[in-house]
Amino acid sequence: MIVWLASYPKSGNTFVRSLLSSYIFSEDGNFNFELLTNIKQFPDNSLFEQLGVDTDNEEEMCKNYINSQKIFNKKDSIRFLKTHSCFVNTNKFKFTDRHNTLGVIYIVRDPRNIITSFSHHFQITPEQALENLLSHQYLGKTSKKHCVTYLGPWKQHFNSWKVFRRFNKYLLVRYEDLVHDTEKTFLNILKFIAHLGRVRFSYDEKKFENTLKTTGFEKMQKLESEESFVEAKENKQGEKIKFFNMGAQNDWKKLLDPKIKENLERELGDEMRELNYL
Repeated sequence: MIVWLASYPKSGNTFVRSLLSSYIFSEDGNFNFELLTNIKQFPDNSLFEQLGVDTDNEEEMCKNYINSQKIFNKKDSIRFLKTHSCFVNTNKFKFTDRHNTLGVIYIVRDPRNIITSFSHHFQITPEQALENLLSHQYLGKTSKKHCVTYLGPWKQHFNSWKVFRRFNKYLLVRYEDLVHDTEKTFLNILKFIAHLGRVRFSYDEKKFENTLKTTGFEKMQKLESEESFVEAKENKQGEKIKFFNMGAQNDWKKLLDPKIKENLERELGDEMRELNYL
């Protein structure tokens, strides 16, 4: 069944995918970009094409969300899907259901730091990034193989996935904890997955160490410079925009306009206090 890796864009989803793909899908825990292909993004055209769905027809896509997950799903094994979708009905159709979903790992990041990363990645101004975080919107196709995704405002996105808490199928992962104590946070993720699968937690010390060593930000940045990264976007000149750009240097206290900071804290104050960001 599916374990969702859900997050608002630029919140650390790729970091979690890198850790999981290294530890679960490699023989020795050493990371390479090819391993990320083991964790698809949803919605993805390939899952709908198997159903004969017209991927340019948004309503037909939404209508077949559940059917595409049934094809992807294997009841006897855990499958991972990344998504930036808000957990809401789209065009009156459910995004997923309990029959296809085993659990949710929700990755969250201080929205004040999302602004800088978001504006760099999508090549927009911080003011435009702020507008996106606060507005009801669709995130257009991020590539030819990805479908239109309902992103929604950050507040709704964060709160929408909490519904899985009542079923004991929800793990909240703060990006900041992942960065500052990767070992402890990743161990918690692996134990949560074992809990979902009702299997005994299996720990391979050497593989775990290799995973941590090869997925650090500087390692990923170096790998991107040597091999390029297919998920990196292009600017208007057709040049690749660095995906692994700032890391720990992305500090809202130094980079964020005070007016944007005040606006975010006013609009998202309750959630930020819940997450100990305020």
